[in-house]
Amino acid sequence: MPRPTVAQLAYGSCTVILSTLAMLLLSQTSSGLGIAVVALAALALGILVAMTVPLPKAHAAPAAAAARDTRDARTVEQVQAPAREWREPVSAGAETGQGGSGGGS
Repeated sequence: MPRPTVAQLAYGSCTVILSTLAMLLLSQTSSGLGIAVVALAALALGILVAMTVPLPKAHAAPAAAAARDTRDARTVEQVQAPAREWREPVSAGAETGQGGSGGGS
């Protein structure tokens, strides 16, 4: 089970505190049983709120990374393709000037 995020802890804690206060003021209970019921209801509400806070999507991160990798790969291809085209005329001119030292046959 993943650890709760800061947002989950904050929303859950605020919900427990504020709902406890509101329910105690509205119910005007003074018995121990009434206070315990209000506290348990507030705790359950706080857990519910904390669990429904939108989580960072774990499956979206790899998809975003894959999209980034694809974009990076396209950028690399676009950068390398003009460099290769530019090198061909230069290497052809260098071979005629140096007698084929870069050929390797």
